[in-house]
Amino acid sequence: MIKGLPAEWGTCSHTVLLGEGIWSLSYHNNSFTVGSRFGDITIFDAITGRQKAILSGHTGAVFCVIFSSDGKSLASGSYDDTVKFWDVQTGGVIKTFRGHTGWVDSVSISADSTRIASGSSDQTVRLWDIQTGDCLCTIKQQDHVKHVSFSPMNPQQLISISGDKIWWWDTNGHQILPTYDGSHIAFSPDHTQFALCNGEFVIVQNSNSREIVTKFPVFNKAAHCCCFSPDGRLIAASAGNTAYVWDITTPVPYLVGTLVGHAAAITSLVFSSPSSLISTSQDWSAKFWKIGALSTDQATTDPGSTPITLPSIQSVILQTRAGIAISSDIDGVVKTWDLSTGLCKETFQVPDVGDILPNHRDAQMIDGRLIFVWYSCYRIYICDTEWYGLLHTLDAPQGMCLRLSGDGSKILLLGENFLQAWSMWTLELVGQVEVKLGLEGMLYLDSNTDSSKVRIYSNHSSAQEGWDFRTFPVPFDPSTGRPQLDFIGGAHCYINGPCWIKDTVTGKKVFQLSGRFAVPADVRWDGRYLVAGYQSGEMLILDFDCMYP
Repeated sequence: MIKGLPAEWGTCSHTVLLGEGIWSLSYHNNSFTVGSRFGDITIFDAITGRQKAILSGHTGAVFCVIFSSDGKSLASGSYDDTVKFWDVQTGGVIKTFRGHTGWVDSVSISADSTRIASGSSDQTVRLWDIQTGDCLCTIKQQDHVKHVSFSPMNPQQLISISGDKIWWWDTNGHQILPTYDGSHIAFSPDHTQFALCNGEFVIVQNSNSREIVTKFPVFNKAAHCCCFSPDGRLIAASAGNTAYVWDITTPVPYLVGTLVGHAAAITSLVFSSPSSLISTSQDWSAKFWKIGALSTDQATTDPGSTPITLPSIQSVILQTRAGIAISSDIDGVVKTWDLSTGLCKETFQVPDVGDILPNHRDAQMIDGRLIFVWYSCYRIYICDTEWYGLLHTLDAPQGMCLRLSGDGSKILLLGENFLQAWSMWTLELVGQVEVKLGLEGMLYLDSNTDSSKVRIYSNHSSAQEGWDFRTFPVPFDPSTGRPQLDFIGGAHCYINGPCWIKDTVTGKKVFQLSGRFAVPADVRWDGRYLVAGYQSGEMLILDFDCMYP
């Protein structure tokens, strides 16, 4: 059952492309730095997105970077098993620390910049003297050390995360507190509270008493990292491609922002102000978010930013049974996207047919092959993306919307007052019916197992028609068998506009595409997944089983 309205989405003010293989993020005084798989460390201006410096010296991927408290230096850990300490002003290496026998996944600098702690895949935490380069202490753990930091409450204590357990140590290597379950830890600005990512929950505890202050669930039960806002009012946590922001000032925390836009898993989060958040992702980008704002994306108007520039997506297709979404852009490039991860799986180029651009489009996975169809200039084109060539063309009347049947056996074309169906195998016209919805119609294929059923309904009213093309077209009641959550809105045919989801039982609107996501170029919905494509070239995939469990 739906439990109220979702929180507003945060707005991505701009996107910065970082290059391939980004694992970490550190922020200080309007600058942020990231490491790359090629061994470089890049420092960016956090306001404009422009590069300020590139530090080179590691011979392997840089997995972790962190600024010192004064921002004048930074430490990094690498696949080359070393830790380096850098001068930010000159870009030079001050000291290199050697001793780990596995790659270094995490580093931390003490508040007085005299020591560095590092955690490695060799299952050790090491404490280093910055002045001499000596290893002061080695702490052996039972698993890969994924995180290490100095305790902000006591500079003589270290915190490490290994095997989804959080450990407290003194700087002589003695365990001083029991372990906690968790994969990430973050402290409030005043250090009175800390937050743990523990699978399906983010748990906030008192730093002194260790009592649980509050906890809240993460929708897909996969909290990866979290952070406090500078005023301690908000907590942001990432899960997969999405970040969520909660207000923890009330007795019961409530979700104030859902940040959707990354195409791959988020790796790091940091607040740059009480209402601004930066995220990095395995999609090789950093995104700057305005929490609670619903203004348009300023990446296109801010000359200092470096937004993603991709060909405009013209259509999207949802193939839930195959676990994929499919996008087609203005250049005729077709991509398949994994619904569970949001990652691009394959890319195809539609064959060149002269100056004819694909207009209304659809695709279907048939016998493991992606068959792509499109309509343009009174003709339907059928393409096998595996063969990279045209299979057939069909002459057709003026159409507004093109679809393949769920089993891929028929091609369906909706016109101003008709719906026609052709056999995919014989290319013969196998059915034609008169429809009453005219230009307001939108073709909707039934998402149930009976894939011969077709629904047509209006973009502007509740009027709808249903036809079953199993043998020959017969009408059916389109209101039967529909999911409780229903898709309403534009982004079909010639009508672009806001789209939303309503509860068919209560009639209430429960979700709306907002802000920069308000006007997609095309949308598909099957009762669980909503996929949308945008003129910016971005794809949006929402799983409502996670959002409304």
